[in-house]
Amino acid sequence: MFGLMLSCGTVATLMIVGYAMKRKGLRGGKKAYAAALGVSSLLVLTGAVIALTSGASFAAGEAAAAKEITMGAGLGFIAAAVATSIACLGAGFAVANVGAAALGLVGEKPEMLGTTLIYLGLAEGIAIYGVIISLLIIQRL
Repeated sequence: MFGLMLSCGTVATLMIVGYAMKRKGLRGGKKAYAAALGVSSLLVLTGAVIALTSGASFAAGEAAAAKEITMGAGLGFIAAAVATSIACLGAGFAVANVGAAALGLVGEKPEMLGTTLIYLGLAEGIAIYGVIISLLIIQRL
């Protein structure tokens, strides 16, 4: 638990330092952001390697002994995670673009607020589709 707090704190600190450097106009803000991305990627990769090479989970206890998780089930869980993550990334990009355009439109024509909310809702639906696909994948395991 201490390792998780330390790694999250390190990444958060690097991101805050990069943002502060960017706001003050100091050089190296992009390097701090790149360092935060590199550290978080390294931590995720290390955690994945440790999880894949270690034995049964301590939390699973006797339940893991009763039902062994196969390689196919593990790949199914990875597929569910990838489906959700890619759908959420797509929804984030869609909401960013649609939201910026919607704010510009509402600034010029306030009566168009309802229409822009519909478009934002459609963009958010992409994430919900990813979650539904993940649930279908996990249900088949």
